[in-house]
Amino acid sequence: MEQPHIPTVLAEHLPFWKQLTEQQRSILISGTSCLSYSADATLHSTDSQCIGMLLVLSGSLRVYLLSEEGREITLYRIYQDEVCVLSASCVLKSITFDVFIDAVEDCQVLQLTASSLNRIVKENIHAECFSYKMATERFSDVMWAMQQILFMSFDKRLAIFLLDESAMYQSDELYMTHQQIARLMGTAREVVTRMLHYFSSEGYVELSRGIVRLTDNPGLRKLL
Repeated sequence: MEQPHIPTVLAEHLPFWKQLTEQQRSILISGTSCLSYSADATLHSTDSQCIGMLLVLSGSLRVYLLSEEGREITLYRIYQDEVCVLSASCVLKSITFDVFIDAVEDCQVLQLTASSLNRIVKENIHAECFSYKMATERFSDVMWAMQQILFMSFDKRLAIFLLDESAMYQSDELYMTHQQIARLMGTAREVVTRMLHYFSSEGYVELSRGIVRLTDNPGLRKLL
């Protein structure tokens, strides 16, 4: 995979870049690495050291919680050109819980080390404001995820998931197994399979091995 020009990418994706001194820019550049991960690879867990900030160049990531019983609850997804700041909890002191981060698909990311990011956040108010702004927006995603899990029936949750995935990848064909969907939604595979078969019987989707094809998007939206 082609390696990006790190200064150019940082300048394009960090709004506070213009407010940094040349020395601060050099610190960020020297503290940034381009890394590639395969699908299902773990980027961060409770046993990992703080990895700093992540900028997704291609592919997507999943941020989730893991209960003592092994249940996964997806908090949100991070797609191309988006930033993950919850991985920098050691820098943002108001974040007091650990999250897990996995690659949903093969991906390439820029990783800004915690040490370089911490120094810039302490020195530059624009960088600090950006970091907390990103964290606040992600907490809105977390609250939406909790609202779905606690208060929404599973047919509506699955309809939202399928429509969101279709919109994100601009395709009505989703190349995902029932197990992958269950993992992303934080539920059991049997629950997903049962509801997908119901959706199929209603004509909302067509099912084949490893593929869910949306055939009645307006019908799915009516469930909402």
